[in-house]
Amino acid sequence: MLRENVLKRKLQQGETVFGLICSVPHPTMVEMIAAADYDFVIIDTEHVLINPETLENMLRAADASGITALVRVQDAAPNTILRVLDAGAHGVVVPHVRTKEEAEAIVKASRYYPQGMRSLNGGRPADFAKIDLQGYLTYANEQVMVVPMIENREGVDNAADIASVPGVDMILEGAADLSQSYGLPWQTRSETVQSALAQAAAAVRAQGVPYCAIPRALEDVALWQERGVTAFVLGEERGTAFRALRTHLSTYRDAGTGRR
Repeated sequence: MLRENVLKRKLQQGETVFGLICSVPHPTMVEMIAAADYDFVIIDTEHVLINPETLENMLRAADASGITALVRVQDAAPNTILRVLDAGAHGVVVPHVRTKEEAEAIVKASRYYPQGMRSLNGGRPADFAKIDLQGYLTYANEQVMVVPMIENREGVDNAADIASVPGVDMILEGAADLSQSYGLPWQTRSETVQSALAQAAAAVRAQGVPYCAIPRALEDVALWQERGVTAFVLGEERGTAFRALRTHLSTYRDAGTGRR
């Protein structure tokens, strides 16, 4: 059965939470992220090819490990959202949300009546209809998270409207694509991009919705906390693993060189 969304509870209680994007399509990676004590994981199906069976097993690993698992979908099509939620995701992260109307459509696809019109199903999250299905609808609406990503100029301009949509639980930044939207690809620390991120965060928080930042340097965490931000995604595990592997190799290679 769909477990309690601990991430959602922690956000409501104002706790600081840390997550990681998972791009390696294997349940063991989800288990490792959970064992490292992250609060949540975002399984990426936007930039990564993951077959449905593997995704479902990654979500099972999250359930078994006690970590909240969100899925970043490749698009906002209702059937795309439906399938990852029916597989057992605790929520959807939707890229490139630009308008209030787009956010409303995402909420409608993610929640059951009366908050939305998600297609009814009695599969994994409902314990295969073992539990009371009408009661499950209310429970699912409480637990599932809707997380639009703001990563376009239009999204920044409409951040307050996007966050004002009932059912939007958190907004995630997307500085990389945002930099490209401003004609400054990969210049995520440019004044233009940083100003846009701060503008979006302020607009979102004014609506009482949590804003999730992606710090790219240690000092960014304190800066975002000063702005009232308590949710952070610390990049993705491929980059983290690559840097750790390079450092590991360099440490031993340098040690060996020093002995000769």
